[in-house]
Amino acid sequence: MSRKKRLFSPEPIELEITGLYNDGRGTAEHLGKLLLVEGSLPGEKVIAEIKGKKKKNLVAKTTEVLVASPDRVEPACPNAEICSGCCLHHQSNDAQILAKQARLQALFAAEEVPEPEQWIEPLLGPKLGYRNKARLGVRYVQKKEKLLVGFREKNGRYVAELDSCPVLTPAVGERLLALRELIGGLDAFERIAQIEVSAGDTQTALVVRHLDGLSDADQQALIKFGEQHDLHMYLQPGGLNTVHKVWPADNIERLSYALPQFNLEMLFHPMDFTQVNAEINQKMIHQALEWLQPKPQDTVLDLFCGLGNFTLPIARKVAAVVGVEGSESAVSRADENVKHNQIGNAAFHYADLFEPFAEQPWAKQKYDALLIDPPRSGAEEVANNLHLIDPDKILYVSCNPTSLARDAKLIANAGYKIKKAGVLDMFPHTAHVESMVLFERI
Repeated sequence: MSRKKRLFSPEPIELEITGLYNDGRGTAEHLGKLLLVEGSLPGEKVIAEIKGKKKKNLVAKTTEVLVASPDRVEPACPNAEICSGCCLHHQSNDAQILAKQARLQALFAAEEVPEPEQWIEPLLGPKLGYRNKARLGVRYVQKKEKLLVGFREKNGRYVAELDSCPVLTPAVGERLLALRELIGGLDAFERIAQIEVSAGDTQTALVVRHLDGLSDADQQALIKFGEQHDLHMYLQPGGLNTVHKVWPADNIERLSYALPQFNLEMLFHPMDFTQVNAEINQKMIHQALEWLQPKPQDTVLDLFCGLGNFTLPIARKVAAVVGVEGSESAVSRADENVKHNQIGNAAFHYADLFEPFAEQPWAKQKYDALLIDPPRSGAEEVANNLHLIDPDKILYVSCNPTSLARDAKLIANAGYKIKKAGVLDMFPHTAHVESMVLFERI
């Protein structure tokens, strides 16, 4: 038998799981190749079936656990084995967050980032019912004569058959079956592509993406569902500019969340980016300001500021704050929140922060502190041009530990020491790692 055939043998194999990959799968070695093993944990001995190859690595699925990790638990979700929405329901909550901190530490070591003076205990929050933002796939399966609504299956090709989702906000997670029945009863049931879920503190919105025009009967069915379940209903017949509210008929296309510690109410459109976990978001903002310790006379720059999630709380503590964002709609929403909260010391600018920004007017003044909260690609351009901003302190909030480690090395090389670092449990049961790092000028 050739080596290739042995690698892809359909026969189950016994494996020793030695680590955890960055997507939540266990790792093992097989015939000199790295094997990513779904449903396994470090320290376990399992029987697995090789399913194929992803990039350079073989992928497999656990069929039997021979020796279980002490961190293995019974999943809280009945869909854990099929749904791709989460990948670590079989690992205890404590082990999940410790593994995420260990991953950040390992990436820092690999990039030769100077050791932080202090690793902070992880910031913890709710484990279920926390997810306030989601995109649900919709698909009619002709062979089954059944319509499905949910996240994709772990193989990525199909929508998982879900009746409920314990991590989604209960307003939707407990109503997936009813939502499935609603969409399945529409005239256009085969032309509904997806449903965006967005929740504020008191209201939840569904944005239904439909590929063809909807009949009056379909629109009325969607409106009735919203009325029955106290859900705001939106339709999206085309691009983002076509999203419009159909229930309630109040012409108010906003949800909101409160930041009571700062006497703020943040308004947002259901399609705006907001943090997925409301409780962790509040704790994150509190920790950010606690670490930065801004003074009343300070001027602070907030890059990748979004709709002002950090900017407006900072405004309550300092003389002036400037927010910069690469989305014009987010800048518009930030300005709206400034007016809504009657804040007079915050200004917002639109700029592509992945491009040189030396000539931007906001970059031509000095700042006492800098906050960075970039997307997954990180803030390399900013890290390479800190001399333009010249802050005494830098707080970096990250959703990708790989780009964070890269940027942390650049910031350290620019003359900063790492005072504190730690992770936040923003996405329990997933491999997502949210981190916070405080730098101070040496």
